[in-house]
This record gives sequence, structure tokens and C-alpha cells, in this order.
Amino acid sequence: MSLANPETSAALTLLSAKAVRERAHRMLAIGLEDRLPNFRIDLDRMDGAIDLVLETTREAYPLFDVPFHSRWRHFVTNGDDRWSAVADRTGWPDRAARARAEFDLAIVSVFLDAGAGPSWHYHDPKSGSSIGRSEGLGLASLAMFTGGAFSAAPLEPLRVDADVLANLGVADLERGMQVSDANPLVGLDGRADLLRRLGRLVASKPEIFGSHDTPRPGGLFDRLAMLAEGGKLPAPTILAELLQRLGPIWPSRLTLGGIALGDCWRHPALTTADATSGLVPLHKLSQWLAYSLIEPLQTSGISVTDIDGLTGLAEYRNGGLFVDTGVLAFRDAEAAQQEHEVASPLVVEWRALTVALLDRVADGLRHRLGRDATSMPLAKILEGGTWAAGRRLARERRPDASPPVKVISDGTVF
Repeated sequence: MSLANPETSAALTLLSAKAVRERAHRMLAIGLEDRLPNFRIDLDRMDGAIDLVLETTREAYPLFDVPFHSRWRHFVTNGDDRWSAVADRTGWPDRAARARAEFDLAIVSVFLDAGAGPSWHYHDPKSGSSIGRSEGLGLASLAMFTGGAFSAAPLEPLRVDADVLANLGVADLERGMQVSDANPLVGLDGRADLLRRLGRLVASKPEIFGSHDTPRPGGLFDRLAMLAEGGKLPAPTILAELLQRLGPIWPSRLTLGGIALGDCWRHPALTTADATSGLVPLHKLSQWLAYSLIEPLQTSGISVTDIDGLTGLAEYRNGGLFVDTGVLAFRDAEAAQQEHEVASPLVVEWRALTVALLDRVADGLRHRLGRDATSMPLAKILEGGTWAAGRRLARERRPDASPPVKVISDGTVF
């Protein structure tokens, strides 16, 4: 495929955090002119949203020593860091071996965590607790990983092999995720299909995923290590690699010039003069995965730079924060009661506005704290933070802690 093809070149520009941020802020600008079809924006409510984020962050982290918003937070429960307990007693031959295992774990765990729904819970055999949503999905996927569920080598459980993923069945996930009629998990078929697609892709690209081992998702560590210059790697480069290398695994999504665009959708307000007109990239799961790969890279000795080059995450807790604080208001009150497809203009609009408004929250929070983006990057504000505040409001306002926008998801977006 020739990259001289204008559509292909245009498509590749959408596979970046820069494109997510630029188009999200264009959506916000249109909204501030009151020209969006689904939401009105009231910036007078932003101070209240920032107050809540600041209060929520201070309660959880009184010294503001906030960690990054990443998958690794969900492997810690009641101060018990489950992954570190395993990793620290494993005899890794070198730091790269540990990093490959952590890439394996993070990639599979993030792709399994596209929302759990209100009913599902993981019964944690260690603590005896029943844990729902992302925390439960995190512990369940960690238990599957450490138990060797994704490994082709019984004596090497801490790995994910492409061939095992490619043949993963729904029953395998039901068993690992403790799914039953009484404990349903939304989008299970979609998750299993996504992991099978991942396995087939990784197996077909040994030059990317198998340079130091049989093909495995963790082989991407070696690719990123190669791209580091002087031991430094910009965070947006992590995302660009994830989008370009893993893009084909996403089902039934838009393509342009033969390039799969991933978490990218159409909205009539976002017009441009090229082939990308009407397209809104968001890349939520891939960006959360990019955030989740920062710590393994740092542990391996690679310095990750420009962390704020990534954007906020276009997901329902962050987005719910702005609806529940009144920063965003439905034009049609009935839309709040209706269910909406992920591809609908209303959901695309809401998610893009969320990304842009998160930047405004970050600026306001830093101003109040006298911090800069280096000491308080967006990755910490999300964790401290906007995600937690969004969940807090959901719990206060709705019995099932559901988001204020009802989204029909297939298990591969949120």
C-alpha cells in the first residue's frame, strides 16, 4: 500500500493524540457558539466541577501524591498490590523480561475492561470481597494471567501467547471472569472476539511482536524500546504505535484509505477540507493502554516524556462529571432517558466535549494548586480526579451508579 495515497495519508493523521485533542477542541468551540445538535455548554458551571475534582483528589491523596490513571491501580486492593507481590518474587532474567510480561498483562487486561455493567461482580478468593466494575475486572484478569490462562507454556504462566489468544473461547472468559446467569457481564462475546483478533494479528507480525520471543503482545515492548532515543520515549509515540500496530483488531469500525481508524466516529459538525471531514478520533481504550504502559517502560529504565501529549479519556465517568455538574446539558430532555449507540452523533459529541473540557479542568486545577503540567500531569488529574469525581456523582444520583448518558456498548469501547 502506497502511503502516497491521499486518503491513506489523511487517515494516518487521525491515529494520534494530537488529532484527538485538536478535533475535541474544535467541537468545544462549535458548542460554545451554541451550534451543536445535542448539547449546550455552560462554562459558568466549570468552577463547581473543578471544586469537586479538587475535593475528591484531596480526600484520596491529601499530599497530592497522585499516581497515574492506569490499569495498575486496579491491581491494588486495600493496600495489597497483587501484581508487585508476584513480580517482585519472580526471577526475571533482566528488566526487559519483566517489561514484556507487564506489557502482556496490561494489554490483555485493558482490552478485557470495556465496562462491566451494574450486575457483574468478581468474588475475590483472597479477601472474600465481591468487587464490581473496573476494579473487579482488573483483579479477575490479573488472576487469569498469573494462573497461566493465556500462556502456552505451563512452566511460564506469566506470559500471553498469540496462539492461545487466537483460540480463546467465550467459555474461557466466562470461567475466568466468574460469569453466570446470576452474574452477567455485558459484552462478553465482543471481548472474546477482540482478544482472538489480537492473537491472530500478533501471530501474523513476528517482526513486530516476536523479535526476542515467540509472538506475544508484550513483544511490543522491544519495538518501543527501539524507538526510544537516548533512553527517552514521548508518550504520544506509545499511542501512535498502539494505534498503527493494533488498529486492525477493532471490529466493524470505519476505515479510510485501507487504514482502520479504531475508536473514531462521524459527527456532522466536524467538517474539514480533506478526506477526514466529519471524523472524530477518540481512541479511549488505546490511550488508557498507553497510560498503562508508561510505568512498565519506566521500570525498565526508559524515561517517558511529554505525558501530557496524551489526552483525557472519552469515557462515561469523565463525561458523566460534566453532565452531572451541569457543564453539559441535553438540548432534548428526553434524550437523557433514551439509549444511544456508540456511533450516534449524541455520544460522539459528548465524548469529544469530554476530552476538551478535561483540559480545562486540568488548567483550573493546576492554577488553584500552583502546580504545572510536569508536577500535575493530566494522567494524575484523571486518577485523582475527574474519573473518581464522575463515579462519585453517579453513585449519588442514580441507584445503579450508571452514567447520565445511556450508551449501548458492545464491550469494546468503554
